[in-house]
Amino acid sequence: MSDNQWQAPTGPAESNNQGAFSSQAPYYGSPPTAPANTEPGQNATYSQDSSTAWTPPPKPGLIPLRPMELGTILGAAFRTIRRNPKPTFGISILIQGIVWILTNVALIVPAWLSLSSLQFTEDAESLNAILSGATLTLILTASVSVFFSIAATSILQGIIVIEVSRGALGEKLTLRGLWRIARGRILALVGWGLLAATVYLVVVAIIVGFLVLIYSVTGGTTGIWLVVLLGFFAFLGLVVLAAWINTKLLLVPSILVLERLKLWDAVVRSWRLTNGYFWKVFGINLLVTVILSFASGIITGPISLIFALVTQFMAPLGTDIQTVITIQVISYIVQSIVTLIVSSITAIIQTATIALLYLDIRMRKEGLDLILTKYVERVQAGETELSNPYLKQSQSQTA
Repeated sequence: MSDNQWQAPTGPAESNNQGAFSSQAPYYGSPPTAPANTEPGQNATYSQDSSTAWTPPPKPGLIPLRPMELGTILGAAFRTIRRNPKPTFGISILIQGIVWILTNVALIVPAWLSLSSLQFTEDAESLNAILSGATLTLILTASVSVFFSIAATSILQGIIVIEVSRGALGEKLTLRGLWRIARGRILALVGWGLLAATVYLVVVAIIVGFLVLIYSVTGGTTGIWLVVLLGFFAFLGLVVLAAWINTKLLLVPSILVLERLKLWDAVVRSWRLTNGYFWKVFGINLLVTVILSFASGIITGPISLIFALVTQFMAPLGTDIQTVITIQVISYIVQSIVTLIVSSITAIIQTATIALLYLDIRMRKEGLDLILTKYVERVQAGETELSNPYLKQSQSQTA
């Protein structure tokens, strides 16, 4: 099967108590008025075969096929995990766990080797060499950990975007099915993540270099105050600039996966799609981020506090150092497990929200809801080989 041919689901589509879909195109708007010859007090009857019969926008699965408001987007984002938990939460916890293991190995092993070498060091020159090598190793391993994190986030984005897009059509795929569709776009997603991280890093490095240059020229107390003042305004400007650019390019992962565009084309399209919807995208994404951060703090905060208090109470009681270290290790493991579970859930909800914003904007700007409705009706009619409904019309014609 090619990337542009979608296999319709073999089983019955989920109806969510909405009933079967008519094979005729639905009529959107107010219900039709009663026939002119209806007697007073008589119930008006309508023919189901009438082309003017009113039909509410269908909801074959995750969302109703119409432009969405805030409540619909939030509800669907939180419902993504519950609707298909195995391929969403399962892959999220797996990816987060792998990244956690690799990150800890990359940081702990070099540190342990460096400490072991220090035990056999006697002269200062060897000590400085070991410390310099340990610092360089930690920087390199931290960079590798960042790469692992970006790659893992990219894979999860691809899976969740496909899950949301298929869920909108009433389809519920396994992890293998989701991966089969997303795998061809993973490299593009990883490339986008690395590019975004590199740009932010370069901008920060330029600002820091500029501040260091100013201090080297001015020096003294005046230079310190000048650097602090300029650094404060540079930080505020960077936050505003990052928020603006991030919002304008927030839809790039969804476009890369669903429309299968090249990276630069996806960047341009995201920039254009968000025209006129900047504040909606920014506001909803910020709201979800705040909600998830607050919920994560409520869950992880008490656990961290409990273990911290236990450690503090045991130290004055003369508890041996081995017991204290054991409690600290147990505390770290428990907190890591809880954090993995919470971060897996929040990552899914955050990515699903962005995918839903992408669908909503396309429904409002390009009539995607009508295209998806037609797709669902063709599936209901028994068609199996259908083109990808998320491709733009020009792409579908050339596919």
